[in-house]
Amino acid sequence: MKWYTPPKWKLRSFLLAMPLICLAMNVIMFEDQLWSNRMVWWVSFPLIFVIGFAAWYIFILQADATQKKYPGLNQSRQRIIHKILVQVLILIAGLLLTFFVYAYFNIAGYQWQNNHVAKGFALGLFINLIFQTLYEAEYMLGRYKAGVEENEAIQQLSEEQAYDTLKSHVNPHFLFNCFNTLSSLIAEDRQRADAFLSELSKVYRYLLRSNEDGISTLANEMLFINSYYRLLQTRHGEAVQLNIQIDKRYEHYLLPSLTLQLLVENVVKHNALSKNKPLLIDIFTTAGNKLIVNNNLQPRSIKAPSNKVGLDNIKAKYELLKRPGFQVMEDEKNFTVVLPLIWNGNREHKELINRKMQSGNI
Repeated sequence: MKWYTPPKWKLRSFLLAMPLICLAMNVIMFEDQLWSNRMVWWVSFPLIFVIGFAAWYIFILQADATQKKYPGLNQSRQRIIHKILVQVLILIAGLLLTFFVYAYFNIAGYQWQNNHVAKGFALGLFINLIFQTLYEAEYMLGRYKAGVEENEAIQQLSEEQAYDTLKSHVNPHFLFNCFNTLSSLIAEDRQRADAFLSELSKVYRYLLRSNEDGISTLANEMLFINSYYRLLQTRHGEAVQLNIQIDKRYEHYLLPSLTLQLLVENVVKHNALSKNKPLLIDIFTTAGNKLIVNNNLQPRSIKAPSNKVGLDNIKAKYELLKRPGFQVMEDEKNFTVVLPLIWNGNREHKELINRKMQSGNI
């Protein structure tokens, strides 16, 4: 079993405060006897110190577990309420046990008094409030800094790889096929041609904007991939089928922009597709904040040229964000990509970006 090691600053702050806490507790328990009873100094002070350290360590463990359960800045209310409720229960249990042990074993001549318990609870609550306020402030500041650093990192990646990203996204072959499809539709069905052109403009407007943003919410990525899929349907009909199952709780999570477009484009590029043997693409979320993109394997008889820019680009973005979990898996029947979804620690900022993007009907 691996012991949890608290940060050094928390340990130091506790050790500095503990002598005063020991003194206050012994004043409550022994009152005037504090200065005349040597047993208080030789026995009770060390014992209170040990008990205080054990209680502090339990509080630290509980706070760490709560932060993992409610990690986001927008979950601060749930996190704080949960901490308060659990730690008050721990405090009451710890104080009652301490006073009972002291009275039962008559440590340093102590005798039980109800008002001692009330004073001890007030002292413990006050001390715990101070420490937990400091710990929560430090945690929230850390989460905020992490969110800022992630945005800066993804923006840096976007700038450094802007040319390669644009080259991989704005595929000339894809454009050529789209214009051929549009040309045919104009002659055959003007209404479908208008709809196709509308979707095409949305797709490329999103492509160009996403090169600036670098990161997007899952909800926006899904809106975009639906537009992109409608283009594919116009070109390939029922030969391409997309099945989406997204848990709504993940809609505000983040992932690198255009990730889904790159993956779907990659699937269509490297697989044979027909009405009798459709290409099936599944996009769904799973526990553990993961987005899965899976397709049945139907390799083309003549392989399409590939420089693997798409997969390498996605992998590089996750590495820069220091987010493990990106996986590519393949067997005889399926090709699967696992994408870790990133908790949106700066949700208000992302929602502002989303509103601006949605105003362009993306």
